[in-house]
Amino acid sequence: MSCMTPEELKRRTRAFAVAMIKFVQQLPSDPVTVVIARQLVRSATSVGANYRSSCRAKSDADFIAKMTTTEEEADETHYWLEVLLEAKLVRPEAITALLDEADQLVRIFVASIRTKRAVMRRARS
Repeated sequence: MSCMTPEELKRRTRAFAVAMIKFVQQLPSDPVTVVIARQLVRSATSVGANYRSSCRAKSDADFIAKMTTTEEEADETHYWLEVLLEAKLVRPEAITALLDEADQLVRIFVASIRTKRAVMRRARS
């Protein structure tokens, strides 16, 4: 498995946001789904915005703080997708790829945070 460059991850998180926007535009407009759709767009678009911000971090601690927010937003996006699925507001095949991508992004961000913390620990020793 090769490491993604920051530019590749920026493109990937932006593509995730665009895919989520397109998905949400196809959802029904009943009151419950509208609320969930708004949350989905907010969290999914925040993933890429926060990742970009982490790329401009002023310190290792700032990077970790920004990446933690990025991780939380990706995980929240996954949560809202699960809610749509469990409430039977969407068909499983309509969101399988989005769920998978949200999960992969969370894993990438968690790994990045762990790696940075390990590097910081080694630097202190």
